[in-house]
Amino acid sequence: MDRAVRPAALRRWIAVAAVVAGLALGGCRSLPSARVDLAALPAAEAARAKANLAVFDAVWDLVDRKHYDPRIGGIDWPAAAATFAPRAAAAPDTKALYSVLNEMLAPLNDSHTVALSPDRVRERRTAARARTGFNLLQVEGRWVVAEVVPGSPAAEAGVKPGWIAVARNGRPLGPRTEFGAKEGETVTWEFLDVDDRPVTVAPAARRLSTVAPPAARVLPGGFVYVRFDEFDGPGRRWLGRQLEEHRAAPGVIVDLRRNPGGETFSLGITIGEFFDRAVDCGTFVTRAGRRSLKHSWQLGSANYAGKVVVLVDGATGSAAEIFAAVLQDHGRAVVVGRRTAGAVLASWFYRLPGGGELQLSREDYLAPKGRRLEGRGLEPDFTVVRTLADARRGLDRDLETALAVLRGELSVPSARP
Repeated sequence: MDRAVRPAALRRWIAVAAVVAGLALGGCRSLPSARVDLAALPAAEAARAKANLAVFDAVWDLVDRKHYDPRIGGIDWPAAAATFAPRAAAAPDTKALYSVLNEMLAPLNDSHTVALSPDRVRERRTAARARTGFNLLQVEGRWVVAEVVPGSPAAEAGVKPGWIAVARNGRPLGPRTEFGAKEGETVTWEFLDVDDRPVTVAPAARRLSTVAPPAARVLPGGFVYVRFDEFDGPGRRWLGRQLEEHRAAPGVIVDLRRNPGGETFSLGITIGEFFDRAVDCGTFVTRAGRRSLKHSWQLGSANYAGKVVVLVDGATGSAAEIFAAVLQDHGRAVVVGRRTAGAVLASWFYRLPGGGELQLSREDYLAPKGRRLEGRGLEPDFTVVRTLADARRGLDRDLETALAVLRGELSVPSARP
């Protein structure tokens, strides 16, 4: 979760200053570059290695001084430097360098500490990247098309929700998917359509938004469904307008199943939309053990008073998880779906030499009732089993369960967290 709420220019200045200060005042530990001998390398290779090590030093030093866990996950951090600094120095390109950096960071098991290459930084800031335009969902070991972006190359190629993705560029899909395409690159996908007939399409990737537009609709019974995929300024203002417009609705379903989180500031305001007073939003804990209790913001709150159901799953992370946990702990909402991502650490972004960034976890989080969610996730009040048959037919059992709750056909179990 991004704790930054200052103007962007000031945030960038602070981040740069922090990196410069870290490189200048590395404390009693020497920086990794001091342990790598570049003298024997040809001039061109030495220049590349020196630039790589400047990035490596910044990452290693920031984690050493600022990571929320003073034990750094029990890792021998100086030993990690000795292992990975020579590999970073030898990285032939930026992609290889950031692969080494993230391999070093992986043992932290930290949801919000990651090194972002310059390309990833541009994607984060613009919320856009080269895509073919559909999202996959893993159900019963198969990858099912969950949604297709309207107007995308995939939509133009005829890809439909419910299709099973079998292979990409001739390679069968494995248990994990992480695809990267370049703009204009043709990607060949093999599918099984809803009748299990093989279909092959080859759309060319183009730059698309990584955030779906928010959606709202009125459901039978006058209940209102809202979906937004990021806790940011536009998202929170949109939700506030929806709640004002539908203030008289007997219930609202907030769909966070594709929401990975966002800003703490927007989170506090969004929580405030559902209360008539400021409420406890949990506690953030720093590296030094200092505890900071946060409350919701009531700035222009809609004070929505109807029933609330929140839909979550394994893609619900960070601020979205905290939102669900806060409303659950205060008895304000019923949570439906599957366990959330367990990724709630508060993080800052630091600029690195060469244009990359380090997203670094600076604070732990405890929900209002004292639950630690990091690495564990939030357990819903009603767990819904997702089946391949339902996914292929477009049936949303989460939504059906939410409506049953709002209609009073289901009551919250007494063993609620």
